[in-house]
Amino acid sequence: MSTTEYYNPPPPNNGGARAAAIIISMFILIIIGVVSCYCAKKMRKAIVSDLRAAVAPPLPLSVIQVWEVDAPTMERFFRELAEEKPVRFTAQQLCTFTENYKTILGCGGFGKVYKGQFPNGVKIAVKVLNRGPNCNIEEQFMAEVGTIGRTHHINLVRLYGFCYDQFLSALVYEFMDNGSLDKHLFSDTRELEWEKLHEIAVGTAKGIAYLHEECQQRIIHYDIKPGNVLLDVNFSPKVADFGLARLCNRDDTHVSVTGYRGTPGYAAPEFMLKNFPITFKCDVYSFGILLFEIVGRRKNTRPVGDDESLDWFPKKVWEEFEKGELLELTEACGIEEKDRAKAERMAMVALWCVQDSPTTRPPMSAVVKMLEGGVEIVPPPKPFHYLFSVGTNVLKPPTSGSGSGYTTSEGTDSYWYKETTTPIMAKYEITVASI
Repeated sequence: MSTTEYYNPPPPNNGGARAAAIIISMFILIIIGVVSCYCAKKMRKAIVSDLRAAVAPPLPLSVIQVWEVDAPTMERFFRELAEEKPVRFTAQQLCTFTENYKTILGCGGFGKVYKGQFPNGVKIAVKVLNRGPNCNIEEQFMAEVGTIGRTHHINLVRLYGFCYDQFLSALVYEFMDNGSLDKHLFSDTRELEWEKLHEIAVGTAKGIAYLHEECQQRIIHYDIKPGNVLLDVNFSPKVADFGLARLCNRDDTHVSVTGYRGTPGYAAPEFMLKNFPITFKCDVYSFGILLFEIVGRRKNTRPVGDDESLDWFPKKVWEEFEKGELLELTEACGIEEKDRAKAERMAMVALWCVQDSPTTRPPMSAVVKMLEGGVEIVPPPKPFHYLFSVGTNVLKPPTSGSGSGYTTSEGTDSYWYKETTTPIMAKYEITVASI
């Protein structure tokens, strides 16, 4: 035997190749199985579709099939729909929202208003109504929910919801950061610029016009005054407090009302005098009284000396207008020169709004147009005939009275104003066509 040793290598290992082949085969089988299942499912859907088409008529193109809308979208839709209408809250929820009625915003004969907040951070005002044998709480509650609860307008306060059970009657409104107009209008600081006051007047007029002319049923407020005009964080106005409001059909010429409604000094004379129908024009009168207070930045009525005579600003406005010195009056009221033309226009609109006869007063849509300044206001006739004949004591709610006999038939909007050419129209010699 040779001393030289030979190396014999081990036979090759074929196990790895066999394992790879098995894996590839299984992968191919899985793909075939998936494709087969997909084809079978697709074929089954086609068969079901054919059967549906055979036993049922095709759906109209305008119909959305329910199964095409996902559940979250439907839930969001129903939630947004519910938010458009007042929500009924429980007493426990209101207690939580207000932190057990911690902060009082105001109070009156109706009850108290508390500051609150929804869980999502939205501020609210909770108006808790007094209950007692002498308070017609049910009528006030139904008036507010039944009127403002069905309106949506930028110049009307929004009613989020209410609570009514055997212990509590409450209304949940949006919170208005700057309170009511009267607190700013009659303040000695005069923090509101006159231009902003003009915007507040126009916005308030638009809110009332919506109630009278754009709602499905006309809503008469019956208590328009600065205390019922609330201001949001931007001092935009919103008409509030619908405790006296009434719904009526547009075709009704007047509304049956028993007793005195509104606030003395702002209520229309038809509430105090006989033979005057009560119509939505009583709100127009009250708004005119509000306009006088904006022009004068003072309460319309204030005592003079020690006697019972009154310094009544609306009467003074008419006397200055009659003498052709209305512009001088606005200057005496402390209005700057750049704002005096708008103030004079506002005073003339106010004189139209407070006419004795309801039919002589313009509708609120015409009031908005006149305040905005795109038309020439027709000189108003003399108002307050009933005051000149019986004295200023008629401002207080009397037990009886007599009519003034002053009536004027109501015509079109051109009765109160005339269309005028704008500066641009005058530049290019464009005139308004007359029919």
